[in-house]
Amino acid sequence: MPTTEQHLIQQLDQLVSTPSVSSTDPGWDQGNRAVIDLLASWLTDMGFSTEIQPVNAGGSKANLIATRGSGPGGLVLSGHTDTVPYDEGGWQSNPLGLTQRDNRLYGLGSTDMKGFFPVAMAAAAAFNDVDLQQPLIVLATADEESSMNGARALAAAGYPKARAAIIGEPTSLVPVRMHKGIMMEAVHISGQSGHSSNPSLGNSALDGMHAVMGDLVAFRAEMAARYSNPLFEVAYPTLNLGCIHGGDSPNRICGQSELHFDLRMTPAGDNAEVREDIRTRLAEIGNARGLSIEMRSLIQDVSPFEQDAHSELVSLAETLTGHDAIAVAFATEAVCLQLWVLETSVMVPGSIDQAHQPDEFMPLDQIQPAIKLLEQFIRHYCL
Repeated sequence: MPTTEQHLIQQLDQLVSTPSVSSTDPGWDQGNRAVIDLLASWLTDMGFSTEIQPVNAGGSKANLIATRGSGPGGLVLSGHTDTVPYDEGGWQSNPLGLTQRDNRLYGLGSTDMKGFFPVAMAAAAAFNDVDLQQPLIVLATADEESSMNGARALAAAGYPKARAAIIGEPTSLVPVRMHKGIMMEAVHISGQSGHSSNPSLGNSALDGMHAVMGDLVAFRAEMAARYSNPLFEVAYPTLNLGCIHGGDSPNRICGQSELHFDLRMTPAGDNAEVREDIRTRLAEIGNARGLSIEMRSLIQDVSPFEQDAHSELVSLAETLTGHDAIAVAFATEAVCLQLWVLETSVMVPGSIDQAHQPDEFMPLDQIQPAIKLLEQFIRHYCL
């Protein structure tokens, strides 16, 4: 009979070998239903009741809600089943297969975050012969890497209701209680094209964009002063001017220009309020220059997340791990779970530094500590 670790590795190999890329690029985008069905079969065998929630019309993308026990309260162990696209040429081994070397498990999604599910199931298995006093819920979501539509669908349906939730994003077993939000916006300027020899014949969209970019840089400095938080490694909101397009010829006054930017807000700020601040500033520039300036969202934004430092979950996580809870720059599904779960934290094995790049891996020496850690959370919230 295989050991717990051997069984976990076998399960992770099956998960990694089942492709589930999610992407805004249709050429890459795949469903996750095969991964969901695999997890559902394992959890059913463990005595969980399982519900599969379709996320898209065809059902190729879905969430899994697996529950053992009943009643109010309890604990949610949540993870996403999708991965980012991959560059196979950059890998030393097959990304769609688990490879063990150097005390590491290599494979696409091994740490972000298919590896969380075998760890969570191994922890739950320690209580197979125990009557849970409050429910243990395992969530598996779709499309976290592209749209978070899976977590949004759960929240819209009123799932899950529980006392606490742990999201298994890779944090090297250090609890996370705070992360920044994400906005990705487009600014489009319509001017008037004309012959470059006479500026009065047109109204340059690129000149207008120069003013817009200068104002966004000034706004970035204002946000840094207003919304700074020393818990973050980068203590202030970031605003990155990512790409710009405009014009068609050096001898024509530019009639159209578009800028795309990324803004990552700390929990002190509100995405909607910041967006309105920017719209107001853009309108002033447009009115002053006689230009039409429009702003639209490129993605559905993710709000900043914060769990109170003195909450039961954070205090317990700090005690069990021996680490103070930290803040991170990457976003998670925590803001969706917070709608229905009293307290939420992010942690388990692996490092975000290995995510989204070739040769992603899960360190073997973090697996057993992660299982023991989750066992203690289950014991606290479900017994």
